Order: sequence, then structure tokens, then C-alpha cells
Amino acid sequence: MRLLPYLRSHRPQLAWGTGFMLVATLTGVATPWLIGQAIDRFVAAKDVPGLTAISLALVLTVVVNAGASYAHQLLLADMGQKVLYALRAGLFDHLQQLSLSYYDRHAVGRVMSRVQNDVQQLQEFVTTAIMTLGDFLGLVGVVVAVLLMDLQLALLIMTVIPVLVAVMAVWQGHARRAYTRVRTALAMVNAALQENISGVRVVQSLRREEENLRRFDETNRGHRDANLHSARVSSALFPLVELLVAVATALVLVAGGMRVLQGALAVGTLVAFALYVQRFFDPVRNLTMQYSEFQRAMVAGERIFRLLDTRPEVVDEPDARDLPPIRGEVRFEGVRFSYVPAVEVLHGMDLTVRPGETVALVGPTGAGKTTIAALIARFYDATAGRVTVDGHDVRAVTRRSLARQMAMVLQEPFLFSGSVRENIRYGRLNATDAEVEEAAKAVGAHDFIRRLDRGYDTSVGERGINLSTGQRQLLSFARALLADPRILILDEATASVDPGTEHAIQTALKTLLRGRTSVIIAHRLSTVRDADRIVVMDGGRIVQEGRHADLLAQDGLYARLWSMAFSEVAASDDDGDAPAEPFAATSQAPEPFEPQSA
Repeated sequence: MRLLPYLRSHRPQLAWGTGFMLVATLTGVATPWLIGQAIDRFVAAKDVPGLTAISLALVLTVVVNAGASYAHQLLLADMGQKVLYALRAGLFDHLQQLSLSYYDRHAVGRVMSRVQNDVQQLQEFVTTAIMTLGDFLGLVGVVVAVLLMDLQLALLIMTVIPVLVAVMAVWQGHARRAYTRVRTALAMVNAALQENISGVRVVQSLRREEENLRRFDETNRGHRDANLHSARVSSALFPLVELLVAVATALVLVAGGMRVLQGALAVGTLVAFALYVQRFFDPVRNLTMQYSEFQRAMVAGERIFRLLDTRPEVVDEPDARDLPPIRGEVRFEGVRFSYVPAVEVLHGMDLTVRPGETVALVGPTGAGKTTIAALIARFYDATAGRVTVDGHDVRAVTRRSLARQMAMVLQEPFLFSGSVRENIRYGRLNATDAEVEEAAKAVGAHDFIRRLDRGYDTSVGERGINLSTGQRQLLSFARALLADPRILILDEATASVDPGTEHAIQTALKTLLRGRTSVIIAHRLSTVRDADRIVVMDGGRIVQEGRHADLLAQDGLYARLWSMAFSEVAASDDDGDAPAEPFAATSQAPEPFEPQSA
């Protein structure tokens, strides 16, 4: 029923396919009747012309049946693939709309299993369903034919149907549980596989291969056992149906044979009935074999539509309006936030970032710095209080219009499969090649890009694996700069680059933050000491704020953090490494946000 809306745009194709299916069903049902007529009317009467004519009619019927079967299978298979195309596209679109909190709670491998394995299972179901619909119509046709030929024998055949229904009802409960277990186990295997492949460097660096193999073996064994159990359940049904076929055939031969001996039934009719018993149970056999696919598909479909029914937690309000061009004022008013209920991360925070101001957020891990960045970008909604941009509550404007005027660069640069040029242009598709190159020059990436094999057309590989971390970060800066945002958020954006690259970035970006509102999250305090204002956070609260020199004079948390950082810098100097240049204005850009744990 949930697939029916996807069929609406294919109604003409469905109508033609159904029409050809009816022709195939009628011609298939007619074949045993023609054979019975040939025996009773022409063989017994030794009517050669009549036998020749009915034989030609039989051949013509088979040819028409074959052509109609081919046409309906082709039409409906094509329609089925188009439905699955639309379903997969809908899933992809829905996954992009889901809030980040959904991905906080669900492993990527399990989500991938829904889109790939479960949709693939539905694809097999659609293909099977085409055959099944034809089998069902054939079954109805056979029932009508035998009722018209001989009511007494027809009712005798029908006596096995209640037994068949009872067997199917009992089997269905076991099958559904077995196939649910298989889909769940497969999702766990995919999740474990994705996690270990993504973290292969950590696995090999810590020599975890044997332990990870042991754990994967447990998960894989669960998948194997689930499949073996489902195979046992599936295999149990087919022999029972074959037994019912034999019983029904024996009943027809005994009862019909006695009536033939008594002269109450023609031999041709008995032959036709014997053929109809096989025709009756052929669809039943097929339905039995395909019922396993139905059960798997219903489990897969349930999982798919449960995902499609998951509503994003962060959505535009019905009356949301586009955010007009902004000056860049950001204000937190009594903001409280929890990633999970009863575990509050921000506790009634008040903060104002003035237009064009560069504000640095510092503090120990877990203080809530990244959460502030996520709330500004509206990746999450505040539990209480409100976040405003130029006085507009971010919940009252469309997310798209907010994102157009904001950019974010994260500590871990993420590049997509494609060329260097495509990655820089990712947030502004209409940018010219000249604008792409200007952005790269501004952040100091142009020189290393020119040295690549194909320059800006060089493929970066999956996640930019053929580039260094510093080079990937430079490209993410260029991507952000090209988007030309009014608000820039840098979340540890220079933490993954070497001092030389960091110096190059900060030198290139000194003038680019001028006039833009910037929020910089940093653990390396030397990079933010020239910020307009430094906000010190601890435990989800603001404990200090001011200029670098003023905060040092207060001898509070910032002074302690600076003292520890100065000790590290001094040790670095003893090793011959120069300290990082102070932060002084940079332009950055939005990476796809990957929330850190609360």
C-alpha cells in the first residue's frame, strides 16, 4: 500500500501491463480446456480435420500466451525499476533533510543498509511481484474454469485450500520473525564493516586486527545463523505444498476415474481436470517460493518506510520567511541546550557578537564551544531561550536562507569525490573558474594546486586521500571564501595543519575577516590572542570574557590555560619549532558539520 503512491505517474504503463497479463492468464487457462475438447470431441470421433483445427488453435493460444507474457513482464518490470528509482532518490533526499541528531543516534553503516540492501530487497520483490500477480490471476482463472466444467470435482479440489491456508498462516509468523532477524543482523554487519574501514589507520596503528576480527566474527556469525534459520523456515513450506498437490491429484484421479467408469464423466474432462490440478498448484508453488521474498520485502519495506516516516527535528516553521541580507549580529538569549534529555550542555547562556566582530571561544574540552557553533548554524534547536541573527530568531527564518549567509570550517577537512575545482565550487555552483582561482590564491592554495598533475582538474580521491591534511584544509578555506558569507565559524580550523601552513593561512586571511562576523573556536590560544574579544567557557557557562591582556591580568581560567599553553610553546621552542603566529583575521567556509559528542 505504501508503494501505491509511487505508481500514480505510471498508470498508463500499469494499465497496458495489466491488460497483457489478463490476455496471458486467459490463454493459459484455455490450454487444458482445448486439450479436453480435442479428446472428447475429435479423438473419440476420429475427426481429423477437427483435431487439426483445434491443434492449430492450441498452438495459436500458446503463441499469444508467450507474447502477452513477454509484454506484460517487460512493461511491469520497467515500471518497477522506475518506482525503485524514485524510492531510492526519495530516500537520498530524505537523508539529507534529517537533523544531525538522527545521525548522532544511528550508525552510518545501518543507515547505508537501509538505502542499499533494503531497497535492493524491494527491487527483488517488485520483480517477483510481477510474476506473482500473473500467478494469482492464473489461479483465479483455473478456479473459474474447473467450476464451469464440473462442480463436484471442483469442490473436491477446493477441500485442500483450508489446509493450505492454515499451513500458510502458521508459517507466516515464523517467517516474519526470521526475516526481521536477518535484516537486523545484516545492518549490524554493515555497521561494523563501515566503522572498521573508516578507522583502518587507527586499527593498524594499534594492532587491533585480531581483536576486531574476533568481534566482527561474532557479528558475522549472528548474520550467518539468522540466514540459516530463515532458510530452514523457508524450506519447510515447499514440501508441505507438494504434499497437498499430490493429495489433490489423487482425489481427482480416484473420484474422476470412478465417474468415467460409470459413464458420468468424459475422459477428456478428467484429463483436463488433472491438468488443471497442476495449473492450480503451479501458482501456489510459485507463490510459496516467492512468499519468502514477500516476507523479506515486507521487513525491508517496513524499515525503509519507518526511515521515510522519521521527521527531521529541525525544520522550517510553516510561516518561516527568508532571512534578508544581514549585518552579522549574533545573540544568545538565555540559551539552554541538551543533546540528550536531562543532560544539559549549555546552562542559560547569554552572548552577543557584534557585526564585524571577531570573537574567540576558548575553554577545556566539553565546555560547549562546538555546541554554540552548531546552534548558530541551526544544526540543532535550543532547548530553551533563543538564538538570533540581526534580531531574527533563527527558528523563524528558512534554514536555506540562513545557510546562504554563513560558512563553517571544521578541524577535520572533508572533501568530496571530484576535482579540486568542483570541491572549491561546492557551496557556490555558479562561480566562474576565475573566481575559483581567486579564492584559492587568497588562502594560499593556488601554488600547490598548480603543482598537481592536472591542476584544478585533479581528482582529489575519496575524502581527499591524495592530499595532505594541510592541503585539504586550504581547499576547505577556499570553498568557504568563495561562498562569501557574512558570518564565519572556525571550529579548530587550523588545529590539523603544520605551523608553516597555519602561518600561510593566517597571512592570506588577515584582511578577509575584516567586516565579517567571525566566531573562532580554538584550543591553541596563541592563534586567537588578537581577537576582538575572547570568551572563556567552562561547563556550559561563560566564566570570563575580554581582551587577551585583560584576561591574563584577571588570573582566572584563561590565565591558567595560557600558562599551560606557554609551557608547551616553550618546550616546542627548545626543540627548534617556532610558535604559531597570532590569529588575525581569516576568511573561512562551511564544511559539512559533523557534531562532536556532548
